[in-house]
Amino acid sequence: QVQLVESGGGLVQAGGSLRLSCAASGRTFSNYRMGWFRQAPWKEREFVAAISRRGGSTYYADSVKGRFTISRDNAKNTVYLEMNSLKPEDTAVYYCAAGRAYSDNVYVGNYDYWGQGTQVTVSS
Repeated sequence: QVQLVESGGGLVQAGGSLRLSCAASGRTFSNYRMGWFRQAPWKEREFVAAISRRGGSTYYADSVKGRFTISRDNAKNTVYLEMNSLKPEDTAVYYCAAGRAYSDNVYVGNYDYWGQGTQVTVSS
């Protein structure tokens, strides 16, 4: 029901910043909670951040707390991930995901739709 397209990835030096965007299609974007995940080569996909359907709640992986910020603009059907103080270990393909929501709760799992990903590379 929803199509997701990530953008904003690229190459950045350690300590730098990037902002990722995820544009969603459909008329019911506000009914979905959104999340960001990442997957590095030879690693399993890991959770990064999540935001509830109205943006009232957020949750972050310990590895990115204090450095990354997830936000959403329902009027633009877009979710963002601001990444600061980037480290080489942040290098990965970053994916956004959407899950049907019936409240403003936030969840780590149970996402139904996924984007194709955008590459983030942090040089040392």
